[in-house]
Amino acid sequence: MSVYTVHQPPSRNAADSAATDRFIFVRDGFSWWAFLLTPLWMLRHRLWLVLTIYLLISVGIDAALRALGASVLSIALISAMISLFAGLEAGTLQRFTLSRRGWRNVGVVSGHDAEEAERRFFDAWVRQAPARQSTPPRAPGSSSAPRMTADSLTADRSGVIGLFPEPGGHG
Repeated sequence: MSVYTVHQPPSRNAADSAATDRFIFVRDGFSWWAFLLTPLWMLRHRLWLVLTIYLLISVGIDAALRALGASVLSIALISAMISLFAGLEAGTLQRFTLSRRGWRNVGVVSGHDAEEAERRFFDAWVRQAPARQSTPPRAPGSSSAPRMTADSLTADRSGVIGLFPEPGGHG
């Protein structure tokens, strides 16, 4: 099962905060595309600052290794390690960029694929709709989206989470 973080775009008005079709689900875990095609993956996801830093580091390390007389194999190996790091941290790089752009992390959800994760998140979102409507209005620029918790995403309220009983539960 994959874990996804859910991000809400910055809202300019009340209608924007209710536009759930603009939410982004970022999968946590290794990204083969970020590893194999690092700069193209960064371009595709519009990670401009991350791409700039990646290029500066890659060119700087390449130039330093060539100046030190390193072999072509060692230069290629270090380039592959940089790409491996990008593949391992792909989700973190996306979350960093979204955070810089003012997007809010409104929850964490798991699912076998993105579609199941979206379904689980929005099922919990709909169940919490009365709570969102009864809360007092927030300051301008803040979001009316509730923070999703493990309790809000579990369909089973028996006091058992996975194989272990919840502390203080009746299991």
